[in-house]
Amino acid sequence: VENGADAVGLLRTELLFIHRKSAPTADEHKESYQSIVGALNGRTAIIRTLDVGADKEVDYLTLPPETNPALGLRGIRLAQVRPDLLDDQLRGLLAVKPFGTVRILLPMVTDSGELVRLRKRIDELAAEIGRTDPIQVGVMIEVPSAALLADQLAQHADFLSIGTNALTQYTLAMDRCQADLAAQADGLHPAVLRLIKAATDGAAKHGKWVGVCGALGGDPVAVPLLVGLGVTELSVDPVSVPGIKALVRKLDYPLCRQRAEDALALESAQAVRAASREIWPLD
Repeated sequence: VENGADAVGLLRTELLFIHRKSAPTADEHKESYQSIVGALNGRTAIIRTLDVGADKEVDYLTLPPETNPALGLRGIRLAQVRPDLLDDQLRGLLAVKPFGTVRILLPMVTDSGELVRLRKRIDELAAEIGRTDPIQVGVMIEVPSAALLADQLAQHADFLSIGTNALTQYTLAMDRCQADLAAQADGLHPAVLRLIKAATDGAAKHGKWVGVCGALGGDPVAVPLLVGLGVTELSVDPVSVPGIKALVRKLDYPLCRQRAEDALALESAQAVRAASREIWPLD
């Protein structure tokens, strides 16, 4: 709020679950989210449901070890084995007042079938507390299948939020935490940009908006291209809000669209970065 943000674009909730002996109750969830909404003074908060897996230290989850946690039981997949965790979190989210200040964001969605099942469960839990107003539910676009099926997801979601860190990792098959690959795991790779375009195009078919909540949203070299690809909301670190806002205000939208289209035809992230810096030099 102090840095001029219009809303919370991504609130991670993993800290509520770790370093404790048991899972938080629905009431604990509600209290945590209610205090955050109170501090926002009427602004909305997009709150992501639990995204942990076998790679996180959460003792009470008792998940079996996985050889590749990035491809395992994480995000909404965890609800397959522990539906109680997601139910209690959703109960807490749905109880926050005033209604409408919280938007629910679902991580690691791969197709519309998963989303339809979860929306049904959200409606059931809302009915339990007598809530009848519309509930904003969005999905993370983190895996290539979600980007490619964005038109189907947008039929059932209220918005899409692109997690560019994960999308880059899954698209390029590169772990950004692997020191030897970190420099190559660049979200401005043309393959990633094409998936972002697929997501914005798919959402536009149903009049839904698309945000970016990965590190790319706070990258001044990337922002003009994201705007040109049809992204309408950027979620960035609080300290980056003023600078990114100032940058966006100076952009010419038709130019962004044309140059973003041109970038899709380039052959590397380095070429994309060079082209962006040439058109929009950093001060």
